[in-house]
Amino acid sequence: MEKLRATSSLRRSLKSILNRQLSSVSEIRYLNGKRSCQPTFNLIRDHKNLGEANSIRYRCFSSVSTVVQRNPSFSTLNPDDISYFKQLLGEKSVIQDEDRLETVNTDWMHKYKGSSKLLLQPRTTEEVAQILKYCNSRRLAVVPQGGNTGLVGGSVPVFDEVIVNLGSMNNIISFDKVSGILVCEAGCILENLISFLDNQGFIMPLDLGAKGSCQIGGNVSTNAGGLRLVRYGSLHGNVLGLEAVLANGDVLDMLGTLRKDNTGYDLKHLFIGSEGSLGIVTKVSILTPPKLSSENIAFLACRDYSSCQKLLMEAKRKLGEVLSAFEFLDIQAMDLVLNHLDGVRNPLPATMHNFYVLIETTGSDESYDREKLEAFLLSSMEGGLISDGVIAQDINQASSFWRIREGVPEALMKAGAVYKYDLSLPVEKLYDLVNDMRTRLGDLARVIGYGHLGDGNLHLNVSAAQYDDKILEQIEPYVYEWTSKHRGSISAEHGLGLMKANKIYYSKSPETVKTMGSIKKLLDPNGILNPYKVLPHSLNS
Repeated sequence: MEKLRATSSLRRSLKSILNRQLSSVSEIRYLNGKRSCQPTFNLIRDHKNLGEANSIRYRCFSSVSTVVQRNPSFSTLNPDDISYFKQLLGEKSVIQDEDRLETVNTDWMHKYKGSSKLLLQPRTTEEVAQILKYCNSRRLAVVPQGGNTGLVGGSVPVFDEVIVNLGSMNNIISFDKVSGILVCEAGCILENLISFLDNQGFIMPLDLGAKGSCQIGGNVSTNAGGLRLVRYGSLHGNVLGLEAVLANGDVLDMLGTLRKDNTGYDLKHLFIGSEGSLGIVTKVSILTPPKLSSENIAFLACRDYSSCQKLLMEAKRKLGEVLSAFEFLDIQAMDLVLNHLDGVRNPLPATMHNFYVLIETTGSDESYDREKLEAFLLSSMEGGLISDGVIAQDINQASSFWRIREGVPEALMKAGAVYKYDLSLPVEKLYDLVNDMRTRLGDLARVIGYGHLGDGNLHLNVSAAQYDDKILEQIEPYVYEWTSKHRGSISAEHGLGLMKANKIYYSKSPETVKTMGSIKKLLDPNGILNPYKVLPHSLNS
């Protein structure tokens, strides 16, 4: 779009943009008018036995291969163990069926595969406590599992750990309409909570593509991020309390519902993001905001990353209280979506642009919010920050915008081999890494950048026809070193799991990691909870 000079022509152009009609077909399912995307991933797994009974090499393709040694202090299951669990839980809740075990031993992307011989499905906190007390006394390693939608191998066994799935603990305990505080069991599926709250006139402060499968206990245990973080913050701010069972079976009742409580150490924060390595979260109390009536979504084009960055600054200043999402993707990501996803069309078809930004506002006054967004777009166009754009006129257009942004991972998988990195970086430096990687890789592979710009969260992806060690050698450890140099985080929202446990030192000092290890040793002295995850293997050997 040509740079516009006169205010009148700006307004005519903007009016034309706002009234543009889209015919894009959406593949995002809606529930009570909200997005619900269920993308499909098919990552390749290479799980090799090295000829040693207690050693496994994991080759995850987006990471250098890792050799993991089974902790020799752990016991193996025997018939007496099975008899105990059947007496405790009942026959139906003690699963040994090979087909069922095949599913729960493998993560949803088929990157990681364990060899557990037992799946337990407790129904109460007391049953979880009895399971852990027994496993701790027998030194049977345990993997807590929710919806098993993680991306770093944190929710599946590495060897023969006992799987404890909390899916049967799915009751909503209470909801206070005055305060908006929800108390529920850890096995509640996120989408079910969203639906329940929608009927009450509230929303979850958390929104994920995997909402139809993931469980709130797993969300809390991994400190899941998602699309609403820029508005509502992380779960560290929204979780008011929780109940957790320690490795020895002790139940920590921290299920408070107060916004303010300064009585000693706030221990719940240890369990938010610890990926089940310190205890199993069984109940959660969470602060939920009221549902607002006005939602607007704009899909915009920018000439360069500097414009995207300035647009974010302006959006925070001028949209402030109504800004609820600020996502970005580059031209390479857009090209992949348009070429590999059926039914997706470019909302700005005149030409391809270097960068695209999706902005969502949520407020209580539809007319005011719309005018506020339009005024922001008008000034941004006049200032040269955006070169084209469109506002969704209905729910179908809104869906088509989100389909583009949320469809990038699916398009990447359909395009071929992909090396994936989830990073937090200072916003001003965030895209420098993408440019550096393009220079470094040259014609070897295609580098794609997209993510939650409002949170400084870059999803760096390297796409190639097939996996090649020459490509991986150029990526790692360079990506982690670059991130560390700029004081970023090697895991923005996906956790560390098995994939990044040994890489924690890129983001945390040795003294900090040592302190983490001391906390782990204090709360789980036998190391039975989710072993080989989160902390470096050398610390647990």
